Amino acid sequence: MENIWQTYRNAIIAVGILAAVLLASIVVVPETHQGVVVRTGEPVRVINRFKPDQPFGETGAGMVLRLPIVETVQMVDKRVLNLAMENEQVLSNDQQRLQVDAYARFRIIDPVLMVETAGTTDGVRAQLEPILNSVLRQELGRRTFQAMLTAERGNAMTSIRDNLDRQARQYGAQVLDVRVKRTDLPEGTPLESAFRRMRTDREREAVTIRAQGNRNARIIRADADAEAARMYAESFGKDPQFYDFYRAMQSYRETFIDGDGESSMVLSEDSEYFRQFRGAR
Repeated sequence: MENIWQTYRNAIIAVGILAAVLLASIVVVPETHQGVVVRTGEPVRVINRFKPDQPFGETGAGMVLRLPIVETVQMVDKRVLNLAMENEQVLSNDQQRLQVDAYARFRIIDPVLMVETAGTTDGVRAQLEPILNSVLRQELGRRTFQAMLTAERGNAMTSIRDNLDRQARQYGAQVLDVRVKRTDLPEGTPLESAFRRMRTDREREAVTIRAQGNRNARIIRADADAEAARMYAESFGKDPQFYDFYRAMQSYRETFIDGDGESSMVLSEDSEYFRQFRGAR
């Protein structure tokens, strides 16, 4: 054994050094990550870069070579990442202090830019969190608390996502979605005050709608009466005797059939009121 070592010592040492250098040069990049190769502090290339709609298994992940010592590989997550904002107080357009829980979904689409500007994905979160807070305050500040309980909430989320996405691009990130999980009034007096204000607003709105309905009913009734008067006038002009008969029949009905039966009338049999009963003479 000593003879082998003495004979092949230099070759064995060379093979060992070569194996160590080879092992130090190999880096395994998983499918779920992008590898940013950094040389002397500067990103030079990306391994397994994110590409939309790229089939799984054909992304360039796996074993790659790098220059030992000179190059390092920084892993950047390719998956959709989460950014949460909880228990933030936001002032709505109707001066309501709201307790808001929200979250955003984003992914890194430019890992080189991310490494240069934010360093890591945690650095991106640290940069995006105050931006999300600011954009959310601005957008909800334009809307009332009641509007956030309607379909307008979706429009607000779209606007927040677009604004956040524009600012996230400078860190190599793409914002995919923003959602508000909870928008509540604080417990206690502010909540009770808001309920009273909402009840008063609804009652005032109901009074306004009822007044408009009464006004429209009077207009419709007046138009109908005018149309009826016009028709009566036309019929009187065409056949005065029939019109006189028709009006007398209406009067008889109101008096003898549709009345309450508690009134008494004493009339002479030759009274003008019973003229239609006597027939034409």
